[in-house]
Amino acid sequence: MPEHEHLIGLLLGTEDDWPRAFEALVERLPVVEHGGERHVFRTERITNEAFDLRATPRYELVIDRLGWWYDLAREWIKKCALMNDVYLLNNPFTFQAMEKHSAYCAMIRLGLKVPETWMVPHKLPAPMHRREYMAAKLEHMAARYNRPFDLDEIGSEIGYPLYMKPFDGGQWVGVTRIADAAALHAQYDASGERLMHLQASVEGFDVFARSLSIGAETTVMRFDPDAAMHERYRVEHDFLAAGCGREVVTISRLVNAFFRWEFNSCENLVRGEEVYPIDYANASPDVALTSLHYYFPWAMGALVKWCVFCVVTGRRMAIDQDKRRYFDVGDRDDLSYEQKLEEYRRLADDYFQVEAYEDFCATSLPSIRELVVGYFGSPEFDDLLVGVVRSVFPGHEEESMVARHRGLVGAWLRDQEAA
Repeated sequence: MPEHEHLIGLLLGTEDDWPRAFEALVERLPVVEHGGERHVFRTERITNEAFDLRATPRYELVIDRLGWWYDLAREWIKKCALMNDVYLLNNPFTFQAMEKHSAYCAMIRLGLKVPETWMVPHKLPAPMHRREYMAAKLEHMAARYNRPFDLDEIGSEIGYPLYMKPFDGGQWVGVTRIADAAALHAQYDASGERLMHLQASVEGFDVFARSLSIGAETTVMRFDPDAAMHERYRVEHDFLAAGCGREVVTISRLVNAFFRWEFNSCENLVRGEEVYPIDYANASPDVALTSLHYYFPWAMGALVKWCVFCVVTGRRMAIDQDKRRYFDVGDRDDLSYEQKLEEYRRLADDYFQVEAYEDFCATSLPSIRELVVGYFGSPEFDDLLVGVVRSVFPGHEEESMVARHRGLVGAWLRDQEAA
């Protein structure tokens, strides 16, 4: 039986916790048999260096956590996709949509319940760093064509309270709750060169749900944005009614299939039986051990399974986006909102090959659950957990935080055994 060795590349920034867990799981993988062939896997961390555009990379799949932030890495992965068919998590050609504005526009077009949202011009004109003559042209253009606008009128149109948030932001940086017109003017004046959205607040919501999607799998977690980072993901089950839970998963997969993202998180506010998506474009979703704790083993197991599935089955990364299929559904007047959601779910599940993925995991990775449980219950992982926790929390909190994270991962292990 032929045997193939596959190399998965990790393109990383400063993070080290989840990569170590991912590497340990891949190292423990048994030989994967599929289609009459045997497959073995290795991982390697990618370094940033000069590269020949015609050089052939050694990687079949790259988990990219750097391209969004670092130009050299971004151009390297784009070259790998265009010239070498390297499979990438995520698609670098949709990074522009990661600035949230495109995602808002697309999901409004598809009929999702995005709160009322406006974009307002920069308080201060953005500088043109590249060419002095371009700066002069920009100033001339602004004088001729930039129209004054009434900030009070827009605030009244949206209604208070509202949120001001950077169109390209992340990690809640620059997000401000605005109570009245005076606060709106003060925050707008302070926004400087940042281009901002104003978005209606969903008052009286019952649940803030954050979903993490990795390929064909999605986990929905109850989220508390006002808590400390290590306490934001609350360990609760069945906190959403079945219909709302399915809608949150469907929205998450729709966003990812539409933009060709496979490693992304989405945020939805649930009020009664209404689901309002408010943020769903995260190029490097939070998968830190100290953030996810209880959910960390699931995330690492799902990431390993999706990478193996893509490589072994020869799944091709879709550079083209084929958005028209989704718009054709969104533009139909004869479908109810619920019917559109079901059609979106069908399109998204088809894109992610959910049925084929589940069959692959059952037949070619039959022992993956035991492997994941075994690793996260091992002394090796405990050493990783202790080291990570001690590197994140101050000395006087170390022991209590180690105990807390051990307890949360232990709860996940007990739940797996019970299942």
